[in-house]
Amino acid sequence: MGGFPVLADAISAIENFVHVFIIVYILLIFGYIITSWVRLPYSPWLNRIQRFLYDVCEPYLRLFRRILPPFGPLDLSPIVAIFSLGILRVLIDAILEQFH
Repeated sequence: MGGFPVLADAISAIENFVHVFIIVYILLIFGYIITSWVRLPYSPWLNRIQRFLYDVCEPYLRLFRRILPPFGPLDLSPIVAIFSLGILRVLIDAILEQFH
């Protein structure tokens, strides 16, 4: 039974990583949304930040834009993407809970 505490620690570490990863990714999506709404003054640093947010968020959001029908000027893909991340978190928690 000496190996079980190590397995429990590894599972807890995986759960923590998944939670932090999903929270950070959601925050990046929110940052991407805000920078797409607000016209920022030109600055090399702001341009780099916007480009980083675009490069990180756009491929994931594009998955949902292919599926969702267009609703005029409204882009609902970030909302669906954030909800799907929440569902993914619950699913991963349920799977990892079986190993506790």
